Amino acid sequence: MKATGVVRRIDDLGRVVIPKEIRKTLRIKEGDPLEIFTDKEGEVILKKYSPIGELSEFASGYAETLSKTTGHIACITDKDTVIAVSGGSKKEFLEQNLSPELEQLMEDKEIYTSNENNDVSLPITRNDNKERRYNSQVVYPIISDGDTIGSVVLLSKEVNTKMTDVEKKVAQSAASFLGSQMEI
Repeated sequence: MKATGVVRRIDDLGRVVIPKEIRKTLRIKEGDPLEIFTDKEGEVILKKYSPIGELSEFASGYAETLSKTTGHIACITDKDTVIAVSGGSKKEFLEQNLSPELEQLMEDKEIYTSNENNDVSLPITRNDNKERRYNSQVVYPIISDGDTIGSVVLLSKEVNTKMTDVEKKVAQSAASFLGSQMEI
């Protein structure tokens, strides 16, 4: 565990303030859920909670099914990272931080479909730059109880591929189903 050199006192209601620098580094925003753990040595561990991350095994199977059904790369994300990928390089996507553009798209609860002849594509991870890597893309936010908790992304590297209404409906169905699983 990394020491920060910051000491905070617990107030009379049992609260402790997480320093702004740590919140910024870990991308913890107001209202974000945190899990609280203790270990054998008596340490208290705070971890950013990912509701969709709880379904990571299920999401991996779902991504595989999406990829086989559509023939495209399928990624399922939570609000911060790619948690499942199929049909593409796991090293390129899996557990990579999301791009600010994709985070903003999810925050705005927007559905995205790329134009087939666009010179740039929506970067999925922070490692992406804006060069054209995917000929076509579909991104659907996963919404549970009115909050965006992740996204379903379909990508194609094929030159003449255009995402049709079929891919859009498949991504929408996947996002709706995963969102409904969190409400149970």
